[in-house]
Amino acid sequence: MSLHDAYARTTPYELAFPEQGRAGPLAEAVRIEGAARGVDPETLDGFMTLGAVETFVRSLADSEHDPAALRRFGPLAFHGVRFHEADQPVFLVSTHVARYLVEGAPSGQPRPNPSAGYLQLPQHLFWTAAAGDAPESIDGIFWCASRARVLHTLVVTGVRPDRPGLGIVPLPAAPIEDASTWLELDAREEGGDFSTDLPGSDIDGLYGVETPGEVFMLLARFFAYVESAPHATQRFQPPADLDREGPRASALPFTRVSLVA
Repeated sequence: MSLHDAYARTTPYELAFPEQGRAGPLAEAVRIEGAARGVDPETLDGFMTLGAVETFVRSLADSEHDPAALRRFGPLAFHGVRFHEADQPVFLVSTHVARYLVEGAPSGQPRPNPSAGYLQLPQHLFWTAAAGDAPESIDGIFWCASRARVLHTLVVTGVRPDRPGLGIVPLPAAPIEDASTWLELDAREEGGDFSTDLPGSDIDGLYGVETPGEVFMLLARFFAYVESAPHATQRFQPPADLDREGPRASALPFTRVSLVA
């Protein structure tokens, strides 16, 4: 099992927008149509009503005749547009930082900074499963904060080199003013937060995510840690060899988040 810290892996944004330059025109079309119709495209519900979004979703492979395509791909397009507008900030959290965040809350304030981004977790460290489905590892979490101070969050699962596609889990929108309460949630009614009974989880130190509260807690602790430890972040360019041994590298610049004293 690889708990990969060396470089950012190919992101869901790159999978959703494999053709360079498609995100910008979609973002502009969404802005223009939203203004003309009086719809706020910074909310997921408003974004999903726009014709430009449906046209984009229908253009995706195998989506033209899929009646559920908008529901399946719309949230990913929403976060892709906001991620693009924020200049595509990718944060790669080291295994040490991920474990530190699970164990307790840092001292900083949980302010989303930047307003949108993608938090890529160590590979195969966090796992989740919908009812009746096999567990999938969590690749990462998109977030975006609206001007109305509402946080939208999308969990991405099942990003694997041996098969196409991915899984997405949109979470309910949440007021950012509540973020300080997420730092010390008791997210599960039964069992410890982030616990899992996956085979080998005790040996490998794996974590399970079963509730939205655990996602909000992890994000809030990440925001707080980055604010409290500015020297923990370091900006990197993508590796020259994207097809090096191991997971395919992202072509996007990324910020590595390390554990510091």
